[in-house]
Amino acid sequence: MSKKIPKFKSEDEEREFWAAHDSTEYVDWKKTKRVFLASLKPSLKTISLRLPESMIEELKLLAHKRDVPYQSLLKIFLSEKIREEFRAT
Repeated sequence: MSKKIPKFKSEDEEREFWAAHDSTEYVDWKKTKRVFLASLKPSLKTISLRLPESMIEELKLLAHKRDVPYQSLLKIFLSEKIREEFRAT
């Protein structure tokens, strides 16, 4: 039987608790389900990505047809592929 998770007064208190305790004593991870929190605004991180100029130009053409910025279209394509890969596993 799993231990009961205590109530925390703050995020800092919860963070300290989980840093010192093993979650497997409190959660049966075999019964969990993967969830996607689509309505949360994701944190963004700027990265540098080297792509062939021809690929960027093709991406810009496709983005223009959809009337979206090419960087946004690139994020859409990446997101679709990531979801596809997760479904395959």
